[in-house]
Amino acid sequence: MAEYTSGWEGKIENTKTFVLKVEIENLGLENTKFKISNKQTIIDYPFDSTSPSIIEIPFAQNYSFKGQLSENGKEINGFIKSGMLLYHLKLTQSRNNSFTGTWNILIIDELKSLDFYLSLENGEGNDYQAYPIFGDNRFTGTWCDNFQKENDLISFTDFKTGMQFKGKLMAEKILLTVFLGENAITEIKLKKSKTDWEIGGFHNENKTSILNLKEIEELISKDSLPNTHSVLISKKGKVVYENYFDGYNANIPHDMRSASKSISSAIVGIIKDKSLFSSVEQSIFDFLPAKYQTLKDSLKEEIDIQSLLTMSSGLDADDYTSVRKSSASENNYQPTRDWVETVLKARMINEPNTEANYGSANPFLLGVAMDSVIAEPLELFMDKYLFQKLEISNYIIQTDRNGRPYFGGGMYLTPKDMLKFGELYLNKGKWESKRILSKKWVKKSIKNYRNLDNVPEKNGYGYLWWHHNYRINGKIIESIEARGTGGQYIFVVPCLKTVVVITSGNYRNGKTQQPEMIFEENILPYLIN
Repeated sequence: MAEYTSGWEGKIENTKTFVLKVEIENLGLENTKFKISNKQTIIDYPFDSTSPSIIEIPFAQNYSFKGQLSENGKEINGFIKSGMLLYHLKLTQSRNNSFTGTWNILIIDELKSLDFYLSLENGEGNDYQAYPIFGDNRFTGTWCDNFQKENDLISFTDFKTGMQFKGKLMAEKILLTVFLGENAITEIKLKKSKTDWEIGGFHNENKTSILNLKEIEELISKDSLPNTHSVLISKKGKVVYENYFDGYNANIPHDMRSASKSISSAIVGIIKDKSLFSSVEQSIFDFLPAKYQTLKDSLKEEIDIQSLLTMSSGLDADDYTSVRKSSASENNYQPTRDWVETVLKARMINEPNTEANYGSANPFLLGVAMDSVIAEPLELFMDKYLFQKLEISNYIIQTDRNGRPYFGGGMYLTPKDMLKFGELYLNKGKWESKRILSKKWVKKSIKNYRNLDNVPEKNGYGYLWWHHNYRINGKIIESIEARGTGGQYIFVVPCLKTVVVITSGNYRNGKTQQPEMIFEENILPYLIN
């Protein structure tokens, strides 16, 4: 592989190559089929659809669809499990007993660049690493492993999206095919790169605005507020500002990172409101299988649901010395075979419900607990009782090692839908007059229980919600916030009856908290005046 260690480049066939049509034909009949296609048929899988309400289709090795037919029989809401992601699909009735929808496997609705790059690195003998990179960097990128080589064939897998890559090594070129299982999506001809790669740099004009925020727009255009992808503001339930940058638009779900911890909190609340568990004071061990009970001792037994919601379990599973700002170190348990065992074996540094340290192990355990108390798949429960009620259908859930929704973060929602979620809390559990969360749960969620010891500002913390105060014209403005690394923020500001959403891509430049500055210096003055 040494002679192939280089940068390679080619062109994707068209802008919609990875926008896949999904169809269920003849549901409930003998010749039912599950189909996936772009310009050509990729999957054509016959299955038995005479079973009950939950439709389960293992359409290829390591890929599946799971969904439910609506009560009126006109749509199927479900998820394609591919790699680490659960892609939500809403399949609507197109004709009798047939339903269609769209799967954006790259998350974006259409490529703005057809450029495709492949970095082959550390080639020696049959060993190498391969990293596919898209010229359209609005796709958040691949996480590849399982690098194989046999004769002149190489293969590797993106374990995030589930796509598989197979390349034929030729003289001065590589013929790379992208697969779903054994089924080809597209083929890309690669040649060695001779110039620098062109990635991103997209512009757009799609502003919807009542507020005039030219100052923000000028700062973003001059790169003074780098990698800002969207800014949205609602006041008294009405969108007064909506703008997207760097080629982003209203149809692209954004990686929320840890901001989706607050969505996990809402799911716990919905399950509690339905009395599917009795109290937030229940021990985590009440929810775990017998094989984990041996990890219980007199102190760990006191880890309850409330301590997990408030980052106060006392477990050092995240290695708190490595946590910086609003990012959590998940590298301690994610590489292991059994995340639950690894987290529960961690040392205790505090008694539960005494001191708070931000991390992702606590909400991860919440997801395990909540999955144990509901009868249906957790993702279908989340969709039915939260997202469908908020009229949210274009979203993605990251999973844990067992394919369960990961409560530690990593969901993808459009900024407009993030705004809806913030409004749910601003309106004390109601959205457009529909009660989704109890007022009691919302009140408990946004209470400031204790300060986070391992973040510089020592922010107050609720049920997976941050607290922060801003000063404007000598006045203190209190904000309840969902936060994710890279600059993903939902600001809920009760005193101004306002929700602000800012999404960003500042993952490695130390500007993950840039939205706080934008909110305080460039948005609050307009909201107060």
